[in-house]
Amino acid sequence: MANTSNIKLIDSWKKRLSSEFEQEYMQELKAFLIQEKQQGKQIFPHSSLWFNALNTTPYEDVKVVILGQDPYPTPGHAHGLCFSVLPDVKPLAKSLINIFKELETDLGIQNSNGCLQNWAKQGVLLLNSVLTVESGKPNSHQNKGWEQFTDKIMQVLNQSKQPIVFVLWGAYAQKKGQWIDNSLHQVINAPHPSPLSAYRGFFGSQPFSKINQFLQQHNRQTINWSTD
Repeated sequence: MANTSNIKLIDSWKKRLSSEFEQEYMQELKAFLIQEKQQGKQIFPHSSLWFNALNTTPYEDVKVVILGQDPYPTPGHAHGLCFSVLPDVKPLAKSLINIFKELETDLGIQNSNGCLQNWAKQGVLLLNSVLTVESGKPNSHQNKGWEQFTDKIMQVLNQSKQPIVFVLWGAYAQKKGQWIDNSLHQVINAPHPSPLSAYRGFFGSQPFSKINQFLQQHNRQTINWSTD
């Protein structure tokens, strides 16, 4: 068994994912990240926040999964939750602005604070497929191993006996979630909220009310989508 004592991961996830840390792909990913740091490259988010999504939302508490692609490559933005920015960040990222527009249309909730930690604490796992990025270079850490690790997270969640809503925005997320058991779980597919695709069906998709309706039907606490 790999030594996971120095991995900053809470027990509910560590016991389900610890075997991944002894896999060859994870050793190669670790070596890549060490090399990047040794070369003086800035990596986001800070290493203490790589597993922030998992550490904020324990396995047993997951009600909703929102799947993103990779962290914001802008200094001071990423903190380990997909689409979320740190509380004082202004202006908000364009995808997040569109998410908030749809939230207001759907449920009448207005948010100006882009930190989604409050969602995560209520059971919304805000998971990026790739957990790190080089400053200023979107997608720079793709195909280095993170995708395999987050595939495992999705598989573990799919095996949950508790019904979960999987929110898959865009083709990238939909491909990652194509094998989810929708006889137990709900899958919400829509175009990505980015400015390039939001008008192709993300706006008007009403994901937030659909999530709460599903949770209510399965006797699970609904989400308060306010961040302010």
